[in-house]
Amino acid sequence: MAQYKSNTKDWQSGMAKSITFIVTKDCQLACKYCYLVGKNTKERMPWEIAKQAIDYILSHEKDFKEESVIWDFIGGEPFLEIDLIDRICDYLKVEMYRRNHHWFDSYRFSLSTNGINYHTEKVQNFIEKNRSHLSIGITIDGTKRKHDLNRIWKTPEMERGITPNNPSEERGSYDDVVRNIPLWLQQFPGGYTKVTVSSADIPYIKESVLHLFSLGIHEVNINCVFEDVWNEGDDKLFEEQLMELADAIIDNNLYKENACSFFVDHIGKPLDCTLQNQNWCGAGRMLSIDTAGNFYPCTRFAQYSLRNKQAWIIGNIHDGIDKNKLRPFLTLDRCTQSTQVCIDCEVTSGCAWCQGENYDAADTPTVYQRTTAICKMHKARVRANNYYWNKLFRKLELEGEREAYEKNKRESNVSNC
Repeated sequence: MAQYKSNTKDWQSGMAKSITFIVTKDCQLACKYCYLVGKNTKERMPWEIAKQAIDYILSHEKDFKEESVIWDFIGGEPFLEIDLIDRICDYLKVEMYRRNHHWFDSYRFSLSTNGINYHTEKVQNFIEKNRSHLSIGITIDGTKRKHDLNRIWKTPEMERGITPNNPSEERGSYDDVVRNIPLWLQQFPGGYTKVTVSSADIPYIKESVLHLFSLGIHEVNINCVFEDVWNEGDDKLFEEQLMELADAIIDNNLYKENACSFFVDHIGKPLDCTLQNQNWCGAGRMLSIDTAGNFYPCTRFAQYSLRNKQAWIIGNIHDGIDKNKLRPFLTLDRCTQSTQVCIDCEVTSGCAWCQGENYDAADTPTVYQRTTAICKMHKARVRANNYYWNKLFRKLELEGEREAYEKNKRESNVSNC
């Protein structure tokens, strides 16, 4: 009865170095909530840049001491550059073997895709070649109504920076994505998706999560955008949707085979910063390379991800990594960037942040000022989360199954560490 948990997403979690290639800044879609404000058709990673980045990283083995590595590919839409990705992966495998690198046979290739090109011959050949070391997530936002509200096809006007006058002319991408879900789940049975929630689509959360379960996606990772887009009353509607979702999951026993990341049993508690003071994300411990060969502490610090600030470049493929520019990230933790109100908050555990959004929204060019745009949404989630677990445990106790549930849950967590 333990909740379903993917084995692929958390591969070597905490032990693997995450290295991201921004292979293109182009995408077929113009998702309304996308944080990539500088997408374009011109900036694509040349093979020479990718090769020099790989050569630098693999020849500085002493600077990358993690036991394993995740080679990550993003865009835009990464599968627009499948030929380049295929060539990069072939080169990585050969070079890690040739150099007897400690990452040889302790690596994964990871991609998150909009799913539109998933069925194409080149993508399928790539998957077949790398299946044993490959993780792929397809983004589908839920029902056709929710998905098509935000994940729309780009138009020629959008490419020129012009906003369409008539929303009714927008073309959603749901049908183009959902047709590839069965093939994806056949190849990756533990496949997970990431759903994004913005103000406009809150009313469709419940139906969307249930729809994804019905498609055979057993793990739905879902989160609110970190940007300050929330309107008065959004938190109340959000809480109502999550409570209705909780009822549907528990009443229909969907918790036995499915998991939704909005409901986890360790959030909504106070924290002692002397004991639990780690940074939320891995900015500074990760490495991203853009199409020009610049290095970043995270993709969110590249210029195409920033609305207000200048890119935070920590080096490049020619000069290497400047550790002084990386230094601020090494002292980041919860207390160094949170206000006292956040530190003392009684439901602070599980309250997430994005380091890049913190930087972009800050009053000054600093990474030490935490944005609180999602504060009320987190508190609403905590209230609904408490409702979920109280109801589930009451049900299990009445049925005499709580002890077995908790035992299976512990065993599942151990097996997925």
